[in-house]
Order: sequence, then structure tokens, then C-alpha cells
Amino acid sequence: MSPEVAPDEAVDPRTSSAFLVNESLGYLFPAALRAAAVVGVADHLADGPRTPAELAAATRTDARSLYRVLRLLATRGVFEEDASGRFRLTSAGDALRSDAPCSARSAVLMNTDRSMWLPTADLSRCVSEGTSAFEHLFGLPFWDYFAQDEDTADVFHCGMAAMSDAENEPIATACDFPPSGTVVDAGGGHGGFLLTVLERHPGLHGVLYDRPHVLAGHRLDTPGIAGRWSTEAGDFFTAVPKGDVVVLKRILHDWEDEQCVALLDRCRTALAPGGRILAVDAVVPPGNAPHQAKALDLLLMAALVGRERTEPEFATLFESAGLKLSRVVPTSTVLSVMEAVAA
Repeated sequence: MSPEVAPDEAVDPRTSSAFLVNESLGYLFPAALRAAAVVGVADHLADGPRTPAELAAATRTDARSLYRVLRLLATRGVFEEDASGRFRLTSAGDALRSDAPCSARSAVLMNTDRSMWLPTADLSRCVSEGTSAFEHLFGLPFWDYFAQDEDTADVFHCGMAAMSDAENEPIATACDFPPSGTVVDAGGGHGGFLLTVLERHPGLHGVLYDRPHVLAGHRLDTPGIAGRWSTEAGDFFTAVPKGDVVVLKRILHDWEDEQCVALLDRCRTALAPGGRILAVDAVVPPGNAPHQAKALDLLLMAALVGRERTEPEFATLFESAGLKLSRVVPTSTVLSVMEAVAA
């Protein structure tokens, strides 16, 4: 078994070698997690532990191969094997069920989809050439590919919606919304965040703004917010609907600086007098401590053209678009809310 090594711990060459070899095998855990998610193992453990043979019969898989996947996932606390060889779903792994509250299954499938997975195997190209690996592998830039591949686009947007379901409430709580007015969720996907905002603030009207094929899967048609929302299709690099608050949630990190400045300029133009932009993104902290943004930054480098940013980098973006970063509000999620006003 490879040792755990603290960053500042003095180790001998053999320990260093064992540590690095073990680290290089880390990709096998998400591979196993994807396999379990694809065949729906967690759904068949909702009622209690089962043997690999029982699970294989339920999922129409090979029992020996499935056992090997479950055994690895058990080392990370997703499942637990008992003395009789049965596996149970742990509380930490419960969100792998498709019907779990805040299910992560669609997000797991998105993050491990070949459209995300394959470019990361070519990070050396990104480092050498300073460009995304996606177009080299798939023949089109990321968003253009998604526009013509409905199945992959559906995996992405369902995965993003699943990630949002777990973070929408704490983020909406952290945001400072006015008692009345219009909130525009630009690039808002299926509308999960806007739905949460409108449920919390009955005096607000919401506009979900995205591409037509994305809006087709929106979730706003619910009784609690009837009459207080609309959808509008378009390209946010061209124009953004008018509003008192414009939300950009997990948007800026998708794009290069020049594109972000252009987008923020459109948002500034769309603001009503006294309006605000709420940019919701991860803020990369200084130092060597682990943070999800540091990992996602490499996914963005490999598959898209954007990157995760530090607070000073965000401030520079806003300033370049004629905006002032007025405050940054951390949340209980990996994301922060950056509030900007016209300079």
C-alpha cells in the first residue's frame, strides 16, 4: 500500500516513488464511480445490503466484475462490504441514487463523460500549446460540439442541474436580492437557481435567458411561481435582457478574459439604474490547501477555454468592463457570490 505523504515531510526515494505511482492511479476511482452510476447500483441498494450476485442480476452486469468495482469504491466510503460479502450504500454514497434528494448521479455522469474525460488525458497538449485539447479530439470547440450533439448536451445540462440542486439554496440565501424587480439569470440552464430565488422572494419576476435547446428543458413551470417568470432565447455575447439584477452562475469560468469582459459589458448595459450583477463562481484561494476550484481549473483548461480565478483576477475583469467589485460573499458551497455595480 502506498504511503500518505505530507507536503513538507522528508521521505526517501522509494517512498517518493511509491507515493507518485499511487497518485497516478487516482483516475481509476472516478472510472469506477462512473461504472456504478451508469448501471444504477445505488438504486438497488436503497432497501438494504445485497450480494454482488444479487446486484449483478438486478443491473444485468457481470457479478465478478461488478464486485471489483464495488470493492474499490468501498475503500473511499461510497459503499461498505460486510463480513458476509454483501454491500450496503453508505450515507456518504447515498446521493448516487437517482431518486435521492440532491442526487449527484447526473453530475457524476457529466464529470466522467468522454467529452470531459478524454481532453484531460491530453493535458500535456494544453501545457505545451496553451490551448484546449477538446477541438483537437472532437473537431469542434466545446460549445459548438454540444450544439450539434443533443445527447452529449443533455448529459451536460442535466449534470449541471444536479450540481446546482445541492448548492442553489445556500447561494440564494447569500445573495442580496431586492424586494421587487426583475432578476435575469443569464446562461441559467434549466432554471433551478432562478426557481429557488423566485420561491424565496415573492415580489420578484425572473427571466431565464439561454439558448433555445437549453430552455426546452427548463423547470420553471411550477405553481408556486406562476405568472412571475418568462424565458428568453438568445446569445449573451450579443445582448442580455434588461433587469435589476443580472445573475451569472458558473458562467465566467467558462471563458477567456476577453470574452468575460465582453459579456460583463453586455450585462452592465442591461442593468436598470442602481442595478447589480451577481457573479457566482469559485474563487481560488491562495496557498497550497486543496480546493475544488484548483481541480476544476484543469478540466476547464482541457475541455473549454476558461479558467478558475482569484479575487484580484475577478476584480480586474469587472474593472475592464466598467464595473466595480463591491463585495465578495462566501457561501457554504465551493462558490462565492461576487457583487458588481457600475463604476
